[in-house]
Amino acid sequence: MRTFKHIVANPTILGGKPIIKGTRISVEIILEWLGSGGSVDTILNQYPHLSREAVNEAILYASQAMKNEILIETDSAA
Repeated sequence: MRTFKHIVANPTILGGKPIIKGTRISVEIILEWLGSGGSVDTILNQYPHLSREAVNEAILYASQAMKNEILIETDSAA
């Protein structure tokens, strides 16, 4: 099982959706950008505070989530 250093979930942020750590940018929005014809470079231009590594990890996370083989940090502090 793989762990992800850039992907976290917190029930108080976006209802607990997986996000890129330190942001309110969800894995879902990364996939929506890609699905609508955007590229990793497009995402990085739109969100310059993200790293390429974090965006690529979000894509990998989504792939692993489809296999139900994920482990992310969950922040339960409210």
